[in-house]
Amino acid sequence: EIPADRWDVDAFYDEQPRTPGKHSTRWGGFLDHIDRFDHEFFGISRREAVSMDPQQRLVLEVAWEALEDAGQAPDALAGSRTGVFLGICSNDYAGLLFREPQDITAHASTGVAHSIASGRLSYLLDLRGPSVSVDTACSSSLVAVHQACQNLRLGECDLAMAGGVNAVVAPDAAISFSQFPEMLADDGRCKTFDAAANGFVRSEGCGVVVLKRLSDARRDGDRVLAVIRGSAVNQDGRSSGLTAPNGAAQREVFRRALAAAGVGPDRVGYIETHGAGTKLGDPIEVSALAEVYGRPEGAPLHLGAVKTNLGHLEAAAGIAGLIKAALCLDRGQIPPNLHFAELNPHISFEGTTFA
Repeated sequence: EIPADRWDVDAFYDEQPRTPGKHSTRWGGFLDHIDRFDHEFFGISRREAVSMDPQQRLVLEVAWEALEDAGQAPDALAGSRTGVFLGICSNDYAGLLFREPQDITAHASTGVAHSIASGRLSYLLDLRGPSVSVDTACSSSLVAVHQACQNLRLGECDLAMAGGVNAVVAPDAAISFSQFPEMLADDGRCKTFDAAANGFVRSEGCGVVVLKRLSDARRDGDRVLAVIRGSAVNQDGRSSGLTAPNGAAQREVFRRALAAAGVGPDRVGYIETHGAGTKLGDPIEVSALAEVYGRPEGAPLHLGAVKTNLGHLEAAAGIAGLIKAALCLDRGQIPPNLHFAELNPHISFEGTTFA
């Protein structure tokens, strides 16, 4: 349930969707103690830290942990061609910080700027590679990973940190989403591909991966968890609505990613899907996947969605899925989807080995 330290749920909740000024769910995926931050560790004054969007704080913490997990001393990167590519789209904290003009400090402008979310990490570690914040809504972190890979291939950086972040600290977006029917799940569960799917769950979190060219990683004796063989990016163009997916565009980007990777669809055994758990989006996505990856016989092709575990992390949704896929390879296991009982009647697995 939405924590009391975020906002007064009772003041903004109404079970009836499309109620002006209200959101139609009491649930979300929240981090504990998002207000806490070891500012001294990062050489930041308390005054500046208070004006920093929690998203910026999370990026510093998680990027540091990612480097340590990769066996890379963060303070040894000074002056290196290390790039930072970050997906971020939420503006919740800016709305709170700028609500009272007399409370705006000198640090407020940098504290909430999306460009600073990536730039602050580059500044902290004295990195000289590209530093880019990406806002393409729910695909932001995967577009950030795509850009990081392209920059590594072009030689513009030798190491890259890529990921995304999302913090839910104000009710505004939930109120807006609640003006659509069944966009937010009123029971707080993402039921991807299920007949009972009734929307997604807004969640927060941060994920960062450390990327190198494979030849460099092998040369340096790094532990390689997974290899990104290829990626592709496109846009839906004109669909039935600005927020509605376009199956034809999805099929096109699947094929381009496979071509970039040099991999045939028959070699794919698992797909980490967008799988938001909406009645409109899920059937369109599965139909597009079936046209590209569908095969009438052979090994099962499993479809998964980490949103059933974590909810929809919005700008960080894609990186959560990528981390899950890497863990599937590392552990040799595919965890089952949660909250699945019966296939959505608008979805068909006929003619495929989807499972």
